[in-house]
Amino acid sequence: PGTNLASSLAMAAAVDSVPMHDGKKHPLIGFGTYKIGFVPASSNTAGQPGHSPDQDPADIIKEAISTGYRYIDCAQFYGNEKIVGSALKASGVPREELFIVSKVWGDKMYEGEAAIKAQFEQTISDLGVDYLDMYLVHWPVPGKHVAAYQVLEGLLAGGCVRAIGVSNYTIEDYNELKAVMKVKPVVNQIEINPFLYRKTTIDFFQKEGVVLQSYRALRQGKEMNHPKIQEIAAKHSKTAAQVLGRWCVQKGIVVVAKTVKKERMIENLGIFGFTLDDEDMHALDGMTTPESLEEFKALYYKCIVRDCPMQDNPPAPHAITLD
Repeated sequence: PGTNLASSLAMAAAVDSVPMHDGKKHPLIGFGTYKIGFVPASSNTAGQPGHSPDQDPADIIKEAISTGYRYIDCAQFYGNEKIVGSALKASGVPREELFIVSKVWGDKMYEGEAAIKAQFEQTISDLGVDYLDMYLVHWPVPGKHVAAYQVLEGLLAGGCVRAIGVSNYTIEDYNELKAVMKVKPVVNQIEINPFLYRKTTIDFFQKEGVVLQSYRALRQGKEMNHPKIQEIAAKHSKTAAQVLGRWCVQKGIVVVAKTVKKERMIENLGIFGFTLDDEDMHALDGMTTPESLEEFKALYYKCIVRDCPMQDNPPAPHAITLD
């Protein structure tokens, strides 16, 4: 039964997708590889390993693929693309069935075009692929992100990237880019969950035709015991994680789920066989506090200069739409 469940979930994960403005389809759920096999020194949780030392990191990713995940979310910053590459190879899944995304980090964006191109070559070499389904600007580094995106436009024209996008962009960052971009980003990957529901920002990007990918969709597991989440989960005979994931996909938002446990991988895929009603959605929509928005703001200003020479003397904060 476990294998049958996994294969039926795999089929659901493959079928359920959201259209992008370039005509391609984006899987509605993916597997996040952050902190598997490597924890970046400048991570906000640098002292916390992503899994127990007896777990082989490549095996974790291989397990995710065998469970049914096809969208694999990677990044230069994660420092583990070689590990991901070995898992992709060992999985035996044909490249055309996989949807592989990576992101270029601020240090390379700061260095400029040649560094970004060299990093891209390193990424596809480490991943063992000859193209990426999508390449993203990881954070909008002030004074650098627009030029970095223009390098991605060149990579797209060269054919080694099938689509390009952004990550952690506010409305203001996007409008700065929009003034000069030739190709509209297909996605913006930002934190989205009921505890950080920035409706103005989400509505803006969806109106622009930019698909939203959500990281921390499950709030890093921190809110699984919240009474309202538990109540909605019990009502649908689902888990808290499934309620959080379902809330996103019901809004047309892609979920990047991260776990190192097989049972959780299976659980996180189980977000397609039920629907949250209007009452559930309304309750979940109302859980964001002013404190959460302030926490987001502080993290944003920290991360846009992280690992760049300007982090010790950052530019004056520009105004951003918080909600």
